[in-house]
Amino acid sequence: MSLNCGIVGLPNVGKSTIFSAVTSAPAEAANYPFCTIDPNVGIVAVPDERLDRIAELIPPERKIPATVEFVDIAGLVKGASKGEGLGNRFLASIREVGVIAHVVRCFDDPDIVHVNNKIDPRGDIETINIELALADYDTVEKRYQKQGKMARVSKEAQKETEYLLPIYDKLMKGLSDGKSARSIITDEDEKNAVYDLHLLTMKPVIYVCNVDENSIGEDNDYVKAVKDIANGEGSQCITICGKIESEIASLESAEERQEFLESVGLSESGLNPLIRAAYKTLGLRTFFTAGKDEDRAWTFKEGAKAPECAGIIHSDFEKGFIKAEVYNAEDLFKYGSEQKVKEAGKLRLEGREYVVQDGDIMFFKFNV
Repeated sequence: MSLNCGIVGLPNVGKSTIFSAVTSAPAEAANYPFCTIDPNVGIVAVPDERLDRIAELIPPERKIPATVEFVDIAGLVKGASKGEGLGNRFLASIREVGVIAHVVRCFDDPDIVHVNNKIDPRGDIETINIELALADYDTVEKRYQKQGKMARVSKEAQKETEYLLPIYDKLMKGLSDGKSARSIITDEDEKNAVYDLHLLTMKPVIYVCNVDENSIGEDNDYVKAVKDIANGEGSQCITICGKIESEIASLESAEERQEFLESVGLSESGLNPLIRAAYKTLGLRTFFTAGKDEDRAWTFKEGAKAPECAGIIHSDFEKGFIKAEVYNAEDLFKYGSEQKVKEAGKLRLEGREYVVQDGDIMFFKFNV
């Protein structure tokens, strides 16, 4: 799975506004469809209060957070699977991301046109989902035909075909009804069997409700409709006011941003939950290194072992890996210093088979 999050939705729902706020990098935005054609890409710091607390207890010269990549993909329209509105180009961009952040317009504003001339979150979501499902149907159908021909090559190919074709049949039936591949294929072996198809609707989705200032802190009827859909799919749903987030992003200092948040009754930017959700949905986790020079959050894939995580810092660390000194950030917070963590017996040596845990603070020993 690609380690990035693609922001998608119909035209004029606020995708580029939210992308600009998330990345604090201006994306082209205007009051007409297809303003964004080539996808914008931004690297975003992952909000993590653990890094701030580590820096208080182990003061460094610099502090470096983990990051995640966001991609702003142009608006899809009905018929995109058949090339409408530059659909093929946009669908190709979605195929390259690991998680989809589906922005849904949940506000009324007569000055901002809607591509369908009405605010209808359920209909908007259905439009996107159907187009993605139809694109996947074409992908599966082509593979079905190709696999059928492969059965003539050898007995091994015939055996593989006998296993795959019923899965493809099941997919095509569900996709033709507008269902997502992730709801059709739930068995892990079957997921592995269709992985190389890179199906759009197999990707996890985070629904992002873009609301106006009057709906901050409470769910309007549009948001409730989106949450019903998200709950039914087992997907996450996050509410953001794109207009306010863009105003926050334009402020220069952290103090100004905090004052603005307090003035509108928010404890943190609404973008933070989105960034954290994208990071975790991608299967990404964080380990830390800490010292007087630098406190740093490092990103790793859940399930990675110690040598692999050492290689994230430097390839030589992985090649010459010997041991890792490990304790968890929660132990540091509990005992107040690294020395007290050691005295409490919470610091340990781990070898090559150690599966790194989210929040581990690590010091790698290596020899090259």
